[in-house]
Formats: sequence, structure tokens, C-alpha cells
Amino acid sequence: MSDSSGREAVLRKEGDHLIIEPVTKKGLIDVLAELEDLEMEFPDVDERLPAAENVTL
Repeated sequence: MSDSSGREAVLRKEGDHLIIEPVTKKGLIDVLAELEDLEMEFPDVDERLPAAENVTL
């Protein structure tokens, strides 16, 4: 058995055996890649804002 730096584990039973496995957390990119595309339109959030002023830099 190896020492793991994680603090969470999953305990499950297979037949007469108890299995303890460390929880591996996915990174943000992995989680986002698994998400399904949204099939909805988002509202125009700038619609009620006043017109932008011209700025000279």
C-alpha cells in the first residue's frame, strides 16, 4: 500500500472484501471538457446600460 497525500477515500464492498481507494480529483479542464453544450440564448446584459463615452488615450 502506498502513502497518498490525499485526505479523502472511497470505501466500497466487493463480495466479502472491503476496498479503500483514494479519491482523485479532476482538474478544471477535465471537468469542463465533460460538460454538455448549453442550448439556450443568453440575454443581452448591456442592453440597459448607458452608451459608452468616447475615450482618447
